[in-house]
Amino acid sequence: MNLRAIFLFLFSAAIINTSVAQDLGSVDPKPLPPLTNPNDAKVGAKELFGRKVLPAAMPTRVIGFYAKGCIAGAEALPINGDTWQVMRLSRNRNWAHPEMVKLLERLSAKAHKDAGWPGILVGDMSQPRGGPMFTGHASHQVGLDADVWLTPMPDHQLSRNEREEMSAVMMVRPDRLDVDPHVWTPGHLAVIRDAAQEPIVQRIFVNAAIKKALCREAKGDRSWLSKVRPMYGHDFHFHIRIKCPPGDTACESQPEPKDGEGCSKRDLAYWFKDSVLHPKPPKRPVKPKPPMTLAQLPAACRQVLAAPDAKQ
Repeated sequence: MNLRAIFLFLFSAAIINTSVAQDLGSVDPKPLPPLTNPNDAKVGAKELFGRKVLPAAMPTRVIGFYAKGCIAGAEALPINGDTWQVMRLSRNRNWAHPEMVKLLERLSAKAHKDAGWPGILVGDMSQPRGGPMFTGHASHQVGLDADVWLTPMPDHQLSRNEREEMSAVMMVRPDRLDVDPHVWTPGHLAVIRDAAQEPIVQRIFVNAAIKKALCREAKGDRSWLSKVRPMYGHDFHFHIRIKCPPGDTACESQPEPKDGEGCSKRDLAYWFKDSVLHPKPPKRPVKPKPPMTLAQLPAACRQVLAAPDAKQ
């Protein structure tokens, strides 16, 4: 995949992801009806992957790119842990590569220790077999992405209803130029730093105002800032992306982040332009892009879809 294609994938992923963390879920989700003709080449891949409620009974394998692929042998992050809770259970998106599951468990313990949080609230990871989603993300397709809310976990176990209807806290000021000092705390920096310092983490996406605050407030070793990238949306949560697992040759990586903190005025200037903060609506209606089909995904994703359900 060339650099232009990678940029377009990531750009579209960020735009689509702007508000998905705040979309309410349902305590009584309805199963999707069977497809009339699932073998129709025009059927969107999201229709096929969205109907799989369990992972494939296959060895763990990442197939394709973060925004164009799938995962075999995914593992679920348990919905409750000593220092984490999973949100929006109705989406069934708490699946990922086992290394991502371990990372979130480690990060939750560090958030408790370093930030003084009871723990973390985990948003979308991936679907049981990855692939495109009905709503929200263009990325999160291969089990190597996860969203962590910038709202500390409460000191009690949330009800199913609370997990579907509770909203995360907006971290960005109304003028979009900086974080909101009424809600931003040193604990937020500590949690993001802990995530960025994990060796397997390749990138962390945050709102540009959050990146600006991290640049201003980080002390001591600041090398981890190079992994933290400004991106559209991400006002309420930060997005963790891990590297392709060693030896997983079907996984398509992206270039390593550039050296440097990314904290200069030049680095951040684009994100605070008025045209970016307050974009004008298009002069003509934007024609919806056709959904990604199974034929557009790596061929091995067909095997992942056809595999029997893993036993849980």
